[in-house]
Amino acid sequence: MIEFLKNFIDIILHIDIHLFNWVSEYHTWTYLILFAIIFMETGLVVTPFLPGDSLLFAAGMVAAGNMPAATAAATTGHPLSIVILILLLICAAFGGDNTNYAVGRLLGKTVYEKNYRLIRRDYLDRTHAFYEKHGGKTLIIARFMPIIRTFAPFVAGVGTMRYLRFISFSIIGNVLWVVSFSLAGYFFGNIPFVKHNFTLVILGIIFISLMPMIIAVIKNLLSKKSAG
Repeated sequence: MIEFLKNFIDIILHIDIHLFNWVSEYHTWTYLILFAIIFMETGLVVTPFLPGDSLLFAAGMVAAGNMPAATAAATTGHPLSIVILILLLICAAFGGDNTNYAVGRLLGKTVYEKNYRLIRRDYLDRTHAFYEKHGGKTLIIARFMPIIRTFAPFVAGVGTMRYLRFISFSIIGNVLWVVSFSLAGYFFGNIPFVKHNFTLVILGIIFISLMPMIIAVIKNLLSKKSAG
């Protein structure tokens, strides 16, 4: 288990190197790997820990042919098409949203009545509270927030949000998310600081993505403290 966690953290912090290795080894099959990761991170409630933002940024960087410094001498690479990449990953995210929504509709409110081992109740409660505050726009806002974006379509299904309303917000959120992070990697991945300090960039992306959640938790703790 410890070895798995070490390998997983290494993949997240050095996703650029691993992605270039995948491209060099699997070529166009890399599209399928990226599709599967984005689909699972979005579509399976039990895998909210998979990389999303950082993966999109690194994929955009690869599509631009920006070789990370650590692999520049060892890898030739086969850059991905940014157009195919964006279209494919939008479909992956949208497919994940629909899968999660369908599972939420299937389980219904029983998910709140039973303590499912693989579904974190605190994540559900946090996402539900987010819906209470932001309504349907949660599906758009949550796209830029790790963990919350995995549970948002699930909670929408549990709450029986109308499907047409759901897919409207889902499409907007998916397009904005995939396009913004992929193009950020595509256009800014060649900046020397980014290439030589990619781990710091990834940590920065993760920190910024988690900021809204951290602020919400702090506000919740302060309100409980003042109420007590």
